[in-house]
Amino acid sequence: MAIIVHLDVMLAKRKMKSKDLAEKIGITTANLSILKSGKAKAVRFSTLAAICKALACQPSDILEYVND
Repeated sequence: MAIIVHLDVMLAKRKMKSKDLAEKIGITTANLSILKSGKAKAVRFSTLAAICKALACQPSDILEYVND
């Protein structure tokens, strides 16, 4: 089982840079990069909510479950 992160796709759709999103939601660009790459072991609901608010999207636009 795998969780696929589509954060880079949403950033492109919203024409927003990672740096701008990181500043807007109050996390470091390094932590955002870890999340974007799918290497994060966890994500706080508050961070996910802030991302969704900043990008005007739903969690399902960012995260996808794929059964191996």
